[in-house]
Amino acid sequence: MEGRQAVRELLLANRRDTREIWMAADLDAAPVLEDIRELAAEARVVVKEVGRGKLDAAARTDAPQGVIAFARPLPEYSVEDLLGPGVGGAEPFLLLSDGITDPGNLGALLRSAECAGVTGVVLPRHRAVHITPTVTKAAAGAIEHIPMAIVGGMAKTVDELRRSGVLVVGLDERGSKGLWELDLGGRPVALVLGAEGPGLGRLVRERCDEVVSIPLRGRLSNLNVATAGALACFEVARGRAT
Repeated sequence: MEGRQAVRELLLANRRDTREIWMAADLDAAPVLEDIRELAAEARVVVKEVGRGKLDAAARTDAPQGVIAFARPLPEYSVEDLLGPGVGGAEPFLLLSDGITDPGNLGALLRSAECAGVTGVVLPRHRAVHITPTVTKAAAGAIEHIPMAIVGGMAKTVDELRRSGVLVVGLDERGSKGLWELDLGGRPVALVLGAEGPGLGRLVRERCDEVVSIPLRGRLSNLNVATAGALACFEVARGRAT
């Protein structure tokens, strides 16, 4: 794992064992670095100062920000696991990726989703990006706080969620309703976002309870998937808070 905020959240969440942390020896002092050192000491994780060349050679992203953590893989969850109550007994609020392939977009989306209170994420096993170092860094630690499931077929998963009483809402620029028209509070909700460009796959789209769009007021015809997903997540959060 690379990036200062991502490593800090890794230690704060304490969901998986961390073997050791490398910090570049030439880093200037910063509050987040002090946080990492203190959290590592509490968790009895060794922090090693290493040369910048050695750290950059071990990095899997272009800008590791002088910090790398070596940790066990994330815990694995099933869709059934994600249907349990969230923190504080909150109703499930799930986010489904129907083929997002850009790691920067997925990482940014996960960061927004965690901030909006999403309780679980579902990713497809094939033809989509998973949790890569770039996704991890862009998510700024969000992956440490959101349980995630990997599934073989998204259409089948949508059917499973609907049978379990989850309102499945697809987000697509061709949606017949505006996002703001739905009452998204008071029940389990799953938002489905399609791939950049093609949008929702036909089988997934046909199985959603609702397919909605975000009303646009400018001249451009669509939003980046991470931006659209962030708006939708916070609209669900607003509905659940009222």
